[in-house]
Amino acid sequence: MTPKNVVGYARVSTRDQAESGASLASQRQKIEAYATMHGLDLVEIIEDAGHSAKTLDRPGMTRMLKLVGRKAVDVVVVAKLDRITRSVRDLGELVELFKRSGVEFASVGDHIDTSTAAGRLVLNVMGSVSQWEREAIGERTSEALAVMRANGQRISRHPPYGYRDNGSGWVPNEAEQRGVALMVELRGSGLSLRAIAAELERQGIWSRGGRRLSPQLVANVLARQANGQE
Repeated sequence: MTPKNVVGYARVSTRDQAESGASLASQRQKIEAYATMHGLDLVEIIEDAGHSAKTLDRPGMTRMLKLVGRKAVDVVVVAKLDRITRSVRDLGELVELFKRSGVEFASVGDHIDTSTAAGRLVLNVMGSVSQWEREAIGERTSEALAVMRANGQRISRHPPYGYRDNGSGWVPNEAEQRGVALMVELRGSGLSLRAIAAELERQGIWSRGGRRLSPQLVANVLARQANGQE
């Protein structure tokens, strides 16, 4: 039997992680070990260094998806699911793309392998909640605004960072949600508000006015996240 062609995918979100190389090296080792254990032909490991997983708009990801679309690869392997995406919506899109292209997917750390029935079930369930996630966010926002209006609270005409007004209410702004996700990720890594603002600037994430995101704005976004308002 001819070995299946495998492409590994590895990612780190910050420039410091990319420069140290430690996390990327660890991911490469796990992917290589998985390929060896299952008798797979590891063609290459594609890397995205210094890119958030909130969006699929990354150089390495784009190249990997082109290989999948051309059916030039049989299996895509990652060390952990959050290396390929942190967005349930994007995961749903990836699941559908892999299905259409007949490409298997494996996440070493999460024990997901779509060559097995159990692996396919887990990944399909995770992908199927993407629509629910979008609708739930919209419902929570609308309900919160309704309560504020009923209590006579003043509501800003301008949606907070991470949202946009579609004419009937506030809905997630995909571009800004990438910044929100990165703020949460960096804060979880122990970075200060000022360091987070600086990292956002390095990654080309700006305010609506094209200015650097301030530490205060970062603090406001993180506070809303902590209070479950986003």
